[in-house]
Amino acid sequence: MCVECRVWKKSRQLVHRVAPPLIRHVLECVRTDDISVPIAAKELGLSVRRLYQLYSDYLTAYGPGIQGSWIPGVSGGDHAPDWPVDVTTLLRKRLASTPPASYSFAASEALRLCNYGLDRAQVRRWAIANSLAHEKVPRRPHAPVRRWQRSQIGELWQLDATPHRWFPPSDTQLPMLNMLDDCSRVFVGSKIYEREIIMAYLDFLPTAFLDYGLPLQIYVDYHSFFFTQVPETLTTLGQALRFYGVSFRYAPTAQAKGKVEREHQFWQQRLPAFFASEPVSQIQDANTHITALRLHRNQHEQHRELQMTPGEAWSSAEAQKRSVLRPVPLCPWWPYVWSVQTSIRTGADGRVPIGAHSIRLEIPPNSKVILCHHPSGHYSVLAARPKSGTMPVLLFTNRPK
Repeated sequence: MCVECRVWKKSRQLVHRVAPPLIRHVLECVRTDDISVPIAAKELGLSVRRLYQLYSDYLTAYGPGIQGSWIPGVSGGDHAPDWPVDVTTLLRKRLASTPPASYSFAASEALRLCNYGLDRAQVRRWAIANSLAHEKVPRRPHAPVRRWQRSQIGELWQLDATPHRWFPPSDTQLPMLNMLDDCSRVFVGSKIYEREIIMAYLDFLPTAFLDYGLPLQIYVDYHSFFFTQVPETLTTLGQALRFYGVSFRYAPTAQAKGKVEREHQFWQQRLPAFFASEPVSQIQDANTHITALRLHRNQHEQHRELQMTPGEAWSSAEAQKRSVLRPVPLCPWWPYVWSVQTSIRTGADGRVPIGAHSIRLEIPPNSKVILCHHPSGHYSVLAARPKSGTMPVLLFTNRPK
C-alpha cells in the first residue's frame, strides 16, 4: 500500500473511534469561528485536508436541515482499480532497463502505448513498491525560465545538433538534429545521423518544411554550415534557404538558444533507456521510434513554461491567426535545391564522372553542367543551377524509380 493510502486508512480509523456528536460539535465550532481549522483537526486527530472534506460534507447537510443527524462517511482508503497487466509489464520493461527510463517518460509511454493515463508520482510510488525505484541523484538547479519568446508560429525556429551515446552499452556518440518552433515549442524535427555533415542538414530541413511549412528564420550558431567568413556570400544551406525565402539568424552564444539546448536533455534522458529496453541499435529503426515519440510529446505532454502542450499552443496560435508559416510551393527545383551542387564540364568524349562511374551525356563536349549529389545518395545532372522562374533541364539521374 502506498504512503497516501496508508494516510487515508489511518484517517478513516480515527473517525470511527470518535463519536459523531463530537465530530458535529467540533465542525459547528469551526463554522461559528470558535476554533480554527488546525485546532479542530488536532482535536479529532485528522489531517487538515481530511477535516476540510468532513467540513464540506457537514455544510452540505445544512441545506436540507439535517445537520443535527449528519454522520461522517468513511474516507475510503484505496479504491482505485488495479492497473492493467500491459501497463505494469511496460513499466517493468522501461524501469528495469540499463539505463532506466525516468518516471515521467514511463508515464508518457503508458499513455502512448497503452492509452492509460498516469502521472510521474504514481509511477514513482509503484516503482518503490516493486523495487524498481531509481537511486537518488543530487538535484540540479532549475534551468532559468526564458521569458522572451516569439508571438507567432513560424517566426523563428531554433536548430541545433547534440552528440550523445544513444545506444547503450555502445560508447559511440552520434549527432542528433533538433529543431523547434520558438513560439509553441513544437518539435518540427528530431533525427539521429551517423555524422553531422551537410548531407544530414539537406535531408533534415526539407522534411520539416514539408510537414509544417516554411518559417521566416532559423536560429543557428556560427558553425561553418551556416556562416561564412566571406562577406556577401552564403553557405550551401544558406543558398538553399534563400531560394525559398528563409533566413538564418545567428545566436551570439550557446545560451541564447536556450530553448532547443534544454530540449536536448529531453532526448538524452529518454532515448538511451528506450533503446535499451526495446532493444534498438540501428539508426533507421531509432528514427522511426523518435518520430512517434516526438509527435506524442507535441500533442500530449504539457510544457513547463507554457502550461499547455506544444500542440495546444500551436493550435491556439493558428486560431488567433498568429502564424507566418508559408506552405511549401509546388516548385520543380525542390529536389535539386536540397542537394550539394558542383559545377563540372564534360570531357572531350562528352562524359562526366559520377561517383565511381563515367556517364556520357547527349550534349557537346566541354559543356558546363551542374552535378547534384542528393542526401539519398543518388546523383542528377542539370544543364544549369536552380533559378526562380525557370524549369530544370535534367540531363541524367540515377535516382531509383
